[in-house]
Amino acid sequence: MKLVKPGFIIETPIENMGMSMLKRIEKAGRTCYKSEDKITEDSAIKFIQSIIKNGHHSVIEHESVSVRIICDRGVTHEIVRHRLASYSQESTRYCDYGNGHVTFVIPPWVDISQGEYTEMFDPLGKAENYWYNQMLWSERVYKAMRKDGWSPQQARSVLPNSLKTEIVMTANLREWRHFFTLRTSTKAHPQMREVAIPLLNAFKNFIPVVFDNITY
Repeated sequence: MKLVKPGFIIETPIENMGMSMLKRIEKAGRTCYKSEDKITEDSAIKFIQSIIKNGHHSVIEHESVSVRIICDRGVTHEIVRHRLASYSQESTRYCDYGNGHVTFVIPPWVDISQGEYTEMFDPLGKAENYWYNQMLWSERVYKAMRKDGWSPQQARSVLPNSLKTEIVMTANLREWRHFFTLRTSTKAHPQMREVAIPLLNAFKNFIPVVFDNITY
């Protein structure tokens, strides 16, 4: 089996487009007041600060961002509850994990390095050993079922929540604000926060103003 840490890839090139996105938001938003004549080279930030402070959040819906999230399937079950977004997710019905390694995501409370593992052993504490051995056993059973003629959509029934998956999420900036407000909270699941907090920091870096006032 292969063990990996969660992560993300921002598919939309916001590191190069952040200010352009803000300018387009400003142009759309000023339509409400017919104040386009007040647009200057550096007016977007102040304008967006004002609309967010006043709760005029519909204006930031004009821009969207796509993110590829690498996590376990338990986390994606929470992600897709955000209905105002579009999703494309790795399918356990059609992806065949019978050849090569089955990949699992290491929870933040399991202290083990990323890598490939083939043998059951006791490298960790007692509960962590149970998790490690269960992942390895799941891989062995899955492969045995595939070898015995079960299809991927049948054999997937033995795969756990820790199975690694990839999901592409596209949402407008208002929905991303909603996502980060909920999913970086101390009340959120630890594995969700493990992805959401660094992703929020990246958004803060590349798209200033829109996300700056979200704290965790």
